Amino acid sequence: MARVLRDMSARSGPGLIGGNPLECARVLGVDGVAVSLATAGSLSELVWSSPGVSERLEDEQYTLGEGPGVDALGSCAVVVEPDLGRVRPDRWPALLPALTGLGVDALFCFPLRIGGACLGVLTAQRTGVGPLTGAAMDDALILAAAVTAVVLDGGEHAAAFASAESAAQLHRAVVHQASGMISVQARVTVAQALVLLRAHAYRHELPLMGVAEEVVARRLHFRHTDDGPDPSFEKRG
Repeated sequence: MARVLRDMSARSGPGLIGGNPLECARVLGVDGVAVSLATAGSLSELVWSSPGVSERLEDEQYTLGEGPGVDALGSCAVVVEPDLGRVRPDRWPALLPALTGLGVDALFCFPLRIGGACLGVLTAQRTGVGPLTGAAMDDALILAAAVTAVVLDGGEHAAAFASAESAAQLHRAVVHQASGMISVQARVTVAQALVLLRAHAYRHELPLMGVAEEVVARRLHFRHTDDGPDPSFEKRG
C-alpha cells in the first residue's frame, strides 16, 4: 500500500490519479477498485478504475442513479455490504439484478471527504462474500484520504469539469455532450435531460454511453411537444 500511495501522489500514470488500480485491488484483497467524482450532488465522472467489472459497475450506478456509491456520496459515510445476497431487494431494486449479472458479491464504498463535503467515492468490489480484513479496511480509509488529497491538489478536478478541452478527455464526456443536446431538443434543463437519457437507456436495456453516442451522432433525437418534454425519440439517418 505504501508503494500504491507513493505512485498515486507522484501521478505515475495517465489521468488525474496516478498509480495502478489493479495493484491497489490486490493489496486490499478485492477484485477491482474505482474512483468516481461528484458534480451537482451526483457521481458523474469515473476518473480511476480497474478495467472490466469495476468500470461497468460505476456505469450501472451512474445510469440507474442508485447503489452503494450513491448512498456513500449522499450520506458522506462508509457503506459496506460484504454479502449482497443479504441486501433487501427494495434497497437498490434496479441495480441488484445488474450486480448479479456482473458477478459482484461484495461492495465497499468510501467517501472522499473534506470536512462535511463529499467530493466522490472510492469503491472496491469482489466476487465472493465476506468482509474486508481489519488491515484492508484501514488501508482503504487511508487510500480514500490519499485520493481526496490528490483530487484537491491544485484544484485540478474542478478545472477538468470547467474546461471544455479537458472535458473531451473525461470518461463520460459523450454523456455530458448528449445531455446538453437533449436539453435543447426537449427544452428542459441539463439535469432533466440526463434523466431522460438515463430513462431511455434503462427502458431499452442499453448502455448509457451507447445511447449518448447515438444522440451526439444525431441518430437519436428527443422531442418537445406542446404538452412538454417527450421522452420518446425519433430515429434519424
